[in-house]
Amino acid sequence: MPPSNLSSLTPDTFILMGIPGMEQLHVWISIPFCSVYVAALLGNGVLLLTIWRERGLHQPMYLFLAMLAVADLTLSTTAVPKMLALFWFRAREISFSACLTQMFFLHFTTMAESKILLAMAFDRFVAICFPLRYGAVLTPSAVAKTGLAALLRSFCVIFPCVFLLRRLPFCGHTVIAHTYCEHVGVARLACADISANVWYGLAVPFSVGLLDLALIAVSYGFILLALSRLPSRPARRKALHTCGSHLCVLLLFYAPAVFTALTQRFGRSIPPELHILLANLYVLLPPMLNPVVYGVRTRQIRDRVLKVFVRPRSRL
Repeated sequence: MPPSNLSSLTPDTFILMGIPGMEQLHVWISIPFCSVYVAALLGNGVLLLTIWRERGLHQPMYLFLAMLAVADLTLSTTAVPKMLALFWFRAREISFSACLTQMFFLHFTTMAESKILLAMAFDRFVAICFPLRYGAVLTPSAVAKTGLAALLRSFCVIFPCVFLLRRLPFCGHTVIAHTYCEHVGVARLACADISANVWYGLAVPFSVGLLDLALIAVSYGFILLALSRLPSRPARRKALHTCGSHLCVLLLFYAPAVFTALTQRFGRSIPPELHILLANLYVLLPPMLNPVVYGVRTRQIRDRVLKVFVRPRSRL
C-alpha cells in the first residue's frame, strides 16, 4: 500500500478495554478509585484555597507547593473521569482527537511535576545553604519564571509525541488494553514501524526526568554537606524536617513513574492487569497523598488550614 494511503488510515474512535481479565470487577474497583479521586480533589482544593487566602503562605516554598497541587489535579482529572465512566457506564469509546489530548496532558503534567519538584529542591537548597540570600534569589518574579519554564519545557518535550502518533496508520486495530490513552500503548496499534515512537517516548522524557532527579540529588548532597557543618543537633533536625516532606513526595512521584515507564516497554513478563492497576494508582495515589504529606508534616500549613476552615465555624 502506498505511503499516502497508509497515512490516511486514522480511526475515528478507539475502544478502551479497561483492565483486561478483570472486567467483571470494574464496578468494585471503581469504588476505591473514586474515593481516592474525591480525596485528591478535596485535599488539593483545601491546600490551594489555604495558600490563596493566607498571605503568610505567599512564599516560594508554598507557591511551588500550589503549583504541585494544580499539576496533581490536572493529572488525576485527565484520566480518572473517563476511567470511571468506562467502569460505571461502559463508555468505552474515545475519539482519536480526545485520545491524543488525554495522552498529551498526562505526559505533559508528569514532565511539569518533575520540574516543579526540582524547583522545590532548589528552594530547600537556597534556604539551608544560603539563608541570607533566600529573599534575593527566590523573588516572586523568579518563582513565576520557574513555573513558566516548567510549562514550556514540558510542552516542547511532549508535543512531538502528538505528531509521532498522527503520522502512523491504523489498519483497523482500535482496541486499547488500558483505562486511558498513553503514547506507546496507542502507537502499538499502528500497522507501521513505531521505532521512533518507542525510542522518543523512552529516551527523551526519561532522560529529562533523570536529569531532574540527578540535579535534585546534587541539591540534597549540598544540603547534607551544609547540615554536617551545623554545630547544633536541634538545628540539623529542624532543617532535615523541612526537607522530609519533599523527600516523601519525591519517592511517591519518581518510584511509580520509573516503574510504570520501564514495565510498559520492557516488562513483558509482568501480567498486563498488574501493570494497568499500577498505572492507574500512579495517577491517583500521589495526587491524594501529596497534600496529606505536607499537611501532616508542615506546621504552618496545618495551622493555616485550621485558621481558614475550623476557626470561622467555631465563631458561628
